[in-house]
Amino acid sequence: MRTDRATLPGVRYDGWISASLAVVGAAVLFGTTGTAQALGPDSSTPLGVGTVRIAIGAITLWIIAHRVPRLARIRADWRLVAIGAVGVAAYQPGFFTGTDRLGVALGTIVALGSGPVFAGLIEWILGGRPSVSWAAATGLAIAGGGLIVFAGESGARFSVVGLAGALAAGLGYALYALATKRLILSGIGSTEASAWQFSFAALALFPALAFEPLDWLGTADGVLMALHLGVVCTGVAYLAYGWGLRTIDTSAATTLTLAEPVTAAALAVIVLDERLRWFGWFGAALVVAGLALVGGTVRARAWRR
Repeated sequence: MRTDRATLPGVRYDGWISASLAVVGAAVLFGTTGTAQALGPDSSTPLGVGTVRIAIGAITLWIIAHRVPRLARIRADWRLVAIGAVGVAAYQPGFFTGTDRLGVALGTIVALGSGPVFAGLIEWILGGRPSVSWAAATGLAIAGGGLIVFAGESGARFSVVGLAGALAAGLGYALYALATKRLILSGIGSTEASAWQFSFAALALFPALAFEPLDWLGTADGVLMALHLGVVCTGVAYLAYGWGLRTIDTSAATTLTLAEPVTAAALAVIVLDERLRWFGWFGAALVVAGLALVGGTVRARAWRR
């Protein structure tokens, strides 16, 4: 079984900076999703775009991994792959249901903010109790993310269905991160682990395409959007995210991805010519402070190994 150097007991691993930056880099790529969809064809739908994105992302990850899918490779870990695939598949409809019923601002922050909380709770249940500093950093980043999204949109509304959808998205993301981490520890490469999960998630969501308009795929803008979302925002982004997960804990990684709303807000101002109120910029500062605090926690754990 192949074991990552960072997981060996008693080994000090000094790559915490590059691992944290890889996860933050993935979050930056995630943050371009909204702008790409806004610039894409009007006829595209969230579920249709999400399904196509996952399918292209899975293909991209397999190409990067330089492997041909063989079920024998995951026979011993099929439960983890199934859990991660369920998480990936649940995120897409859950997120879009949340933003549709609650409004983009509230739906986004519930989905993004609940991910690290779910990851921390799951790690706690499994015996990997998160630190107090992680909890403080996560709370700071979530609060900052909330200020950012509400600075861009004020019309929030409450919906039980929307809340359930957004929370399902957060839980789905946490399950994916947890499953990927466990698959890496079992000896499967991080890119291959993601490729398996995205492949099965794409198969699960594929029937939805029968009810979604796909004429936008026949346009140049549609193809460019699909390739950006699938290759860059999924393939490359999850390559970086998985690489970072080899070193840092799941709870820390999911918190670091809260850099996503900062990127989304900056692109909305620069590319889409939207305005961000003053407390949105204050929220961005809070997110950066929270991410820095998480980085300090990761560094401390790395040096204790």
